Amino acid sequence: MYERCVALAWCSRCRVYSGAMVRVPRDHVLADLLAPLPAERRERLERSETRLVGYLDGRLGPEDPRPRS
Repeated sequence: MYERCVALAWCSRCRVYSGAMVRVPRDHVLADLLAPLPAERRERLERSETRLVGYLDGRLGPEDPRPRS
């Protein structure tokens, strides 16, 4: 079984991003980089694609797909 998720891909240098609906196996655990945020901050990011991509860009390195500690 699969779950539908939104996948984002972006280029920090050229400031271009795209999103797509993807299917992920239900047993695959996805990292939620917004989970540790207070509810108000999370909701603010979720309301703006520009803010969301900016936040994620600051959390992930350009070469490393894993979250920074």
